Amino acid sequence: MKVRSHKQNKVNIVTLGCSKNTVDSEVLLTQLQGNEIAAEHQGESDDFNVVVVNTCGFIENAKQESIETILHYIDEKESGNIEKLFVTGCLSHRYKDDLQKEMPEVDAFFGTMELPSLLENLGADYKKDLLGERRTTTPFHFAYLKISEGCDRPCSFCAIPLMRGKHRSRSIESLVEEAGKLAAKGVKEIMLIAQDSTYYGLDLYGERKLADLMKAIADVEGIEWVRLHYAFPSGFPMDVIDAISEHPNICNYLDIPLQHASDEVLKVMRRGINEQKSRDLISKIRERSPNIAIRTTMMVGHPGETEEEFQKLCQFVKDMRFERLGVFTYSHEDGTHSYTMADDIPEEVKEERAADLMEIQEQISLETNRERIGSVVQVLFDRIEQDHFVGRTEWDSPEVDNEILVPIDNNYMRIGDFRKVKITDASEFDLFGEICEE
Repeated sequence: MKVRSHKQNKVNIVTLGCSKNTVDSEVLLTQLQGNEIAAEHQGESDDFNVVVVNTCGFIENAKQESIETILHYIDEKESGNIEKLFVTGCLSHRYKDDLQKEMPEVDAFFGTMELPSLLENLGADYKKDLLGERRTTTPFHFAYLKISEGCDRPCSFCAIPLMRGKHRSRSIESLVEEAGKLAAKGVKEIMLIAQDSTYYGLDLYGERKLADLMKAIADVEGIEWVRLHYAFPSGFPMDVIDAISEHPNICNYLDIPLQHASDEVLKVMRRGINEQKSRDLISKIRERSPNIAIRTTMMVGHPGETEEEFQKLCQFVKDMRFERLGVFTYSHEDGTHSYTMADDIPEEVKEERAADLMEIQEQISLETNRERIGSVVQVLFDRIEQDHFVGRTEWDSPEVDNEILVPIDNNYMRIGDFRKVKITDASEFDLFGEICEE
């Protein structure tokens, strides 16, 4: 098959996985464009000749999606539609040797900490003067800000330390500078992300500095919302809640993955917390910040999880009435401590438990949403979908949480606008409203 010839490379970056991968792809995009190399993120045109797949390797489903995507672009290469294919990210970092043997058609595989080598293969220099610069790929009015890399936690089921290494905080000064540059481009909402955000600062400053960082970002001119993700519950620094309460532009929102409620399962998971401590923590957070929306994630089907332990989790969710909750099934990941245990719960049981838990949450979410009917809330509008403007409150993060739908009708607003909305109706995961006259 004859491969088409290009005078100059055009690179398409394909991103899989979480928001942290999105940031990595944005950094790569910035470096390529800074080297005057044409590059797109999730490009839809057919004129690129080089593809970089930024993979996810967190759980089995994510690994499978990554592999299928790589295979798709191998087919594209063999058909002559692209000339070169590179693979980076978590899956590539973790299984590089195996992937090279199984997929020799890929030109090169790179780990999560090999950006300079990847750039060299793409004909670009790693420009240190571009650090802190970022071409965002999200809607222009919000952006993710990765405050650290890696994780020091010993969670038995998690492979992130194998793929991302030890925890490494960025300095407050560098993050404030980057937030300022994002704000200058029109970003209004900053979402702080990390593998473990509450560990922030321990390696650099000898103490937890997340609250100080949040305050510093909140003081950046132009930033109207600051949102916190991925807070670890064990050793949670309560001054974070004080920062949320004291700064009106820090969202009343906390993403704190608890994973389970059974003491037995939490011990096996090596989470460093038990059910009572989790209950006490959530109660304490809500006492200090009554208007906060708490998002958590739960895992079902960990090795050894009995029906009794699953029912404890269900009761915990009923009692805690989390405003936002996600559920995922256990994935047996080699190299983790849990991998030494028998993956003894059938996949269909895992799926049933996940569905049962989400059914409980759906009812809680419906009741919570209905309580908002008649209230007036501040909404940031993200997009237009069919005949509705679609936006979010401070209690909702993009893609994972509730949305507010407002009929277009005779309303006028721009994407990225904040508007007051009166809630008129509610479903399990959506609110419906009308614009309030200013």
